Amino acid sequence: MEINNRTFLVTGGGSGLGGATTQALVERGAHVVVADRAGTAPVGAVFVDTDVTDTDAVAHAVDVAAQQPGPLSGVVNCAGISVAEKVLGKSGPHPLEVFLKVLEVNLAGTFNVIRLAAAAMRGAEPGPSGERGVIVNTASAAAFDGQMGQAAYAASKGGVVAMTLPLARELARYGIRVTTIAPGLFLTPMMGVLPVAARESLGQQVPFPARLGDPSEFAALAVHIIENQMINGEVIRLDGALRMTAR
Repeated sequence: MEINNRTFLVTGGGSGLGGATTQALVERGAHVVVADRAGTAPVGAVFVDTDVTDTDAVAHAVDVAAQQPGPLSGVVNCAGISVAEKVLGKSGPHPLEVFLKVLEVNLAGTFNVIRLAAAAMRGAEPGPSGERGVIVNTASAAAFDGQMGQAAYAASKGGVVAMTLPLARELARYGIRVTTIAPGLFLTPMMGVLPVAARESLGQQVPFPARLGDPSEFAALAVHIIENQMINGEVIRLDGALRMTAR
């Protein structure tokens, strides 16, 4: 897919992995709508305050994207939250409402964006190959080897992984591809609050390169997925061969 002069919706696009992806798309001539709860859009992008679990808010963000100069041709889902909570913690059992909130944002929120954006892209004029759009989701290495205290987060990201193929199979008839990136340890705002020594220690757990990933590397893969039409229905780990330990 040609990125120049097309429109893309990036959830969580105000910072971190989504922010880097927004920047990469803008640099390639795309019209980008950032759907996020906080922050601002990079220069050249449009910001829309969006709760991905709110159908009306997402529908509004999709409408704004559809009104941009280029056709709505893709979505990159980066919005998400993370909690660290053991099933049996010092204060008692894992609060169910916390577990459900993580699933609501990371899994249901991702699906909410997909279903509404896909409906908008379905009506677009197809390209020469019949392609109308591409959806890139964000899972996590925790979907495969989640650590203690990550039951909620791993379950939510595992759900994103599990729905990738059935969504790709269903939306293929409309010329819409669906893929997922499963990043490992990246230098996002969440990691940025840690002391330098702690960040370096985490980076040393990565076989090679022995460092935290840079958001620009996530963005580079997202851009390649958008441009490479044969990548469809696949989950790609982006983790430097990291396999997380139990704790």
